Amino acid sequence: MIAYLIKRVGLAFAIVTTVVITLFALLRLVKGNPVTIALGPQATPEAIARYTAKMNLDQPVWVQFLTYARSLFSGDLGEDIFSGRAVSAIIDEQIGYTLALMAGAMGWAIVIGIPLGCLAAVRPNGWLDRVTGVLSVGTIAIPSFLMAIWSLLILSVQLNWLPAMSAGQSGNISSQLRHLILPAFAVGVGWVGYLARMVRASMLEVMGEPYIRSARAFGLRPLRIVFGYALPVAVLPTITLIGMGFGGLVSSAVFAEVIFARPGIGKLLYDAVQARNFPIVQGTVVVTTALYILVVLISDLLISWIDPRVRNSL
Repeated sequence: MIAYLIKRVGLAFAIVTTVVITLFALLRLVKGNPVTIALGPQATPEAIARYTAKMNLDQPVWVQFLTYARSLFSGDLGEDIFSGRAVSAIIDEQIGYTLALMAGAMGWAIVIGIPLGCLAAVRPNGWLDRVTGVLSVGTIAIPSFLMAIWSLLILSVQLNWLPAMSAGQSGNISSQLRHLILPAFAVGVGWVGYLARMVRASMLEVMGEPYIRSARAFGLRPLRIVFGYALPVAVLPTITLIGMGFGGLVSSAVFAEVIFARPGIGKLLYDAVQARNFPIVQGTVVVTTALYILVVLISDLLISWIDPRVRNSL
């Protein structure tokens, strides 16, 4: 298990390094001078020169990258070019909203999608299987931003069941949960279909295994066979899907946070790109990449712990 962990951590480090290099190069290709944006069009040449030197923009690109990489690996993500605040502090204020949104979206998708796919596989080609197939394809096909707009117009504007904008009152858990329902529904509805189809396919394969037939021959109850023996094996590919889906949730969170006017790291990244705020863009992308790799690493370790064949095959 230790050797497997070392391999996965080494791969994660290589991925983060590649992302940092690629992001740094791409940002230098974006049109717009961050110095002019930060100081305004009326800035004097002396102010522009001082700020350029402060941001190391007067240095060669390779020197800029080495300076940024050294600061990054020491935990310094830079300063916001507008407020002068530390980027890490700004991200720390926003990331909690995004994590709550992604946890709520994936949480209700897991609670509904996994049992739905499991029950659909118990009686293949039955009415529940057919309904599950239609719902799965329908939810997967609808883009998250379109679902966000529809849910906002129907559930909030027309029916007035749920609040439409913001993340709720600070410190009021009840208010924050009510404001979380709509965006979590919009972001997570597509994952109900993904999880249901994945679990159904895995369950159909597992239900044909010899040990399942032996359990039936011994007269075990069907529910015990399905949830006690078949589901723990069939759910392994679903764990991988959940880990890999973290990146998709981040992109969906951007639309949800913009449409529902919620704070969060997605909205922060969107505003930073619009303003050519390079330190914020670099910091948010690095942090989200690190979180994504961490989630995938946890899912891989969980699968290898449940199924030793995974780590023994590497």
